[in-house]
Amino acid sequence: MDLSLTEEQTLIQDMARKFASTELAPVAAQLDKTGDRATLLKNLKQLADLGFMGLNISSDYGGSEAGVVAFSLAITEVARGCASTAVTMSVTNMVAEVIQTLANDAQKQKYLPKLCSGEYAAGSFCLSEAGAGSDPAGMKTRAVKDGDEWVLNGTKMWISSAEYAGIYVVWAVTDPEAKKGRGISCFLVEANTPGMTIGKAEEKMGQHASSTNCVIFEDCRIPAGALMGKLNDGFRIAVAELAGGRIGIGSLALGVGSAAMDYARQYATEREQFGASIASLQGPQWMLADAYTELEASRLLLMSAADQKQKGLPFSKQAAMAKLFATESANRACYTALQLMGGVGYTQECPLERHTRDVRVTSIYEGTSEIQRVIIARELLNEVSG
Repeated sequence: MDLSLTEEQTLIQDMARKFASTELAPVAAQLDKTGDRATLLKNLKQLADLGFMGLNISSDYGGSEAGVVAFSLAITEVARGCASTAVTMSVTNMVAEVIQTLANDAQKQKYLPKLCSGEYAAGSFCLSEAGAGSDPAGMKTRAVKDGDEWVLNGTKMWISSAEYAGIYVVWAVTDPEAKKGRGISCFLVEANTPGMTIGKAEEKMGQHASSTNCVIFEDCRIPAGALMGKLNDGFRIAVAELAGGRIGIGSLALGVGSAAMDYARQYATEREQFGASIASLQGPQWMLADAYTELEASRLLLMSAADQKQKGLPFSKQAAMAKLFATESANRACYTALQLMGGVGYTQECPLERHTRDVRVTSIYEGTSEIQRVIIARELLNEVSG
């Protein structure tokens, strides 16, 4: 098995690493403290200019056609610099991919170039609701046909980038009599559509610069042509796209965990206790060895899932495994790094406390760790019963 990267993948990884170290890392603490929307939007536009907002999108629509492996590599490097920027990039790529997969050509021509070029600062994925998070098939948002329009009513929760997105992919029940999960359709809703309101930003533990809002639809009228894909077939697509999104979030977690451990490793070589650097002591050495081993295993799981998806092979189990292991390992890595740093790691003078806050949500969004285990077990049992 050849695990080496192609020349293009290496170039994208290097480009992302350089951008993260020169543009993102220097302002990450400022973004965390202030939210500084202008700086965030500037950096998002620069990422679009580099081709990072449509990494797996056809060049016919302004995308980079770099593939899923390159997407994972780029997200990891961007997350090393700023997790808030990385999650916006990940979700925007996810929105672009669902449009490329599901939309008709007119819809693709209208929206994909705007996402890829940065004309739209971001895209939003409107699936979750207050009573339908881990169980999105239980959504209550309704879309009712009225002449040449659809009328949307309902509230979506925890929507990333909602405040500055240009386009929203929205799921709603279109056949309330259908079996659960069967009567759901997918719609494209443009920013500032009358009847759509963006709620106040959530006050979160971490990833402060990435806005997370509720999106409220009150008799929101959209044209009949806003329907994306087949009527009542939207939930199947949502499930498939969530699997791809898990590669992005796992990659993001890997980047944050790696940044935390790299910072702590350097510190361990400089900090002296008992007449020697703490890096010379067996206890810290084992902590380093275990954390980096788990991060490397995370990288390999993510590369496997990305490669499967890129080849058009089934990848749901691989993506769930990669997301589960990478996010849990990154959480442990951040706490290990903080422990290695001691009291100074707990202060805001160094980035460890920010990394630790930023990484926590990765084992929650795009499917909790518990849901990943359900998916993995289901796939394993299907393999022996089918």
